[in-house]
Amino acid sequence: MAEGSNRSVTLLCRPKHLSKGSDPGINHWLIGSPFLPPLTIVSILRCIHTIPSSSSPDWRKESEDLKTLIPKGFELIGALAYGDDTIARAAIDAARGIRKLLYGEGTVEDQPLIGAVSSSDSGQLRFFVSESGNANASSRIESVTSIIQEEHPEKFLWENGCLLRCELPIKLPIYYPLKNPTDIEKALTQATEAVIAKLRDPQAVYMLETLSKTCPDQPPPAIVRGVQLDFHTDLSKTKPLAKGDEGSDASSLSCSYFSINNKAVFSMENADTIQVSVLFNSLGSSSTSDAPIAEYLPVLEETRLIVVDIKLDVLCYSSKELPLRHAVSCLIIPSLTDQLNILQSFMLPNLLGQHPQLKPYHYSPPGILHPVTVFYELSFGETEMKQVEFRRSLHSRLGLPYDRPLLRIANALDFSKLKNSGTASLQKGSALLRDVHIGIPSSGVTGGTLSIVQGSYEYHHYLQDGFNDSGWGCAYRSLQTIISWFRLQNYSSIEVPSHREIQQSLVEIGDKDPSFIGSREWIGAIELSFVLDKLLGVTSKIINVRSGAELPEKCRELALHFETQSTPVMIGGGVLAYTLLGVDYNDATGDCAFLILDPHYTGTEDLKKIINGGWCGWKKAVDNKGKKFFLHDKFYNLLLPQRPNMV
Repeated sequence: MAEGSNRSVTLLCRPKHLSKGSDPGINHWLIGSPFLPPLTIVSILRCIHTIPSSSSPDWRKESEDLKTLIPKGFELIGALAYGDDTIARAAIDAARGIRKLLYGEGTVEDQPLIGAVSSSDSGQLRFFVSESGNANASSRIESVTSIIQEEHPEKFLWENGCLLRCELPIKLPIYYPLKNPTDIEKALTQATEAVIAKLRDPQAVYMLETLSKTCPDQPPPAIVRGVQLDFHTDLSKTKPLAKGDEGSDASSLSCSYFSINNKAVFSMENADTIQVSVLFNSLGSSSTSDAPIAEYLPVLEETRLIVVDIKLDVLCYSSKELPLRHAVSCLIIPSLTDQLNILQSFMLPNLLGQHPQLKPYHYSPPGILHPVTVFYELSFGETEMKQVEFRRSLHSRLGLPYDRPLLRIANALDFSKLKNSGTASLQKGSALLRDVHIGIPSSGVTGGTLSIVQGSYEYHHYLQDGFNDSGWGCAYRSLQTIISWFRLQNYSSIEVPSHREIQQSLVEIGDKDPSFIGSREWIGAIELSFVLDKLLGVTSKIINVRSGAELPEKCRELALHFETQSTPVMIGGGVLAYTLLGVDYNDATGDCAFLILDPHYTGTEDLKKIINGGWCGWKKAVDNKGKKFFLHDKFYNLLLPQRPNMV
């Protein structure tokens, strides 16, 4: 093992979920991309399958999972192990072995692989690099002393990168003899191979276009024909093409042909996205004959036909300088092929019974820079235990918390919104203002610690939806804001309830008489807790204070709430209710401020007007002019909704 390599490892991710004192052995996989500089680590994924009674990875299970999760354009480039430096070679050998399963023999000879070592005691990371992918046990392994933590990883990844997406609905006709139904496996394999052959056929035609249909100066689509395809191109060695004329000959075009210039924000959600379509009318026979041909193939025994409907949906990452023909041949077609083979293996056990409803979804989990593709069986409900355990294993793999839903179907990227609206967002939207506290002036607390709501919410206030609730509906509006938070974090899919629906819920549980429905009666923290429990199954903690003067004494408890639960809080006192989004608290001096979202606003959805008018902003219990924000002659109840422990 040599010391002092002059090469450097670049970290785009921050390995926060690595644990001190973990068991020795291979624990994580390092993910990079052939489009990035060598030894650039984009993400770190946990190894979750090990051989029983051994700390060694189960390479077969791991490779099956990783092939599904990691989109083309990213690849496994190393492994991380806990222990001392001597385990670095074992980490590199593990990476080499799983690369062979993922990408086939002959894919590691020229690829330098990374062996990362995390000290079991201190958690300190050290990196070692093989001189090549050579499996020779005597090959040199050099320690890397230069580690670069990229300050702007998303810009690093997406400024010169883009997404390619291809949806392909397929009907698979499967004939099998009734006397020998076990032949259905052979029939399914033949049907799958026939589709793959068509995708690779020299006459296949692929149309590429920008996904956003309403962008100004949109370039016309580009056509890639199968005769140009090269399935064995080394992506890391492709030479960039200059942006060609706006024609349809893709041989002179690169992915930058579809780029949107002058972007202010770089992220996966607003990355340049290219839609790839397979033109089925051109997926004909490659025969040189132009005359129609009819073939008669007599069936020698009684057979049955099953038509299986599947929908392929692949997402790939590419350099903007990659030629379009290579984007199709080296990214899109292999992705479609892999996904078709994955679906085949899932379908086979139950093909003669209930057809599995397997569908791929794409996600952008927090802390993971690259997209993640997950297959869900739609015949199960999302809360069915098998699905819950599957999601829990994904959370473990990706280093995600176990107390919040981040990989449910509702969390999936929604490309239809980008296609139809032209906006740079793949998340579900609403006409209401969202997250209005972002960018507001500071609280004025010197040396304070900020503890604020995490996640998105909608601002609900008086007179919205054409409904006049001025003077009595502030607690209803605060409740709507809280429920919108649970919706947008995908804890619930219910619509935000109206005032009448809130009242109906309270009548149904017996808290109110039927005459309450349609009334203008106020509600408080207790009623809000009942509604959250009934509609969302969410429990709440309630804090009582005898006077508004005592609220600053609760800042430490409120700070803990926002750090652990991070849900919006309702504060009710007298006839007024507010939504609390955070606190700024100096533990030494006791100085504090409250981030208030005021539901009493009656204007339009004008963010500038809301901020300048103080309808969302920091409030001190008593300001520097002696004005009291919280009334000293009224008691207050605070409703603290608890985040459900679920995935």
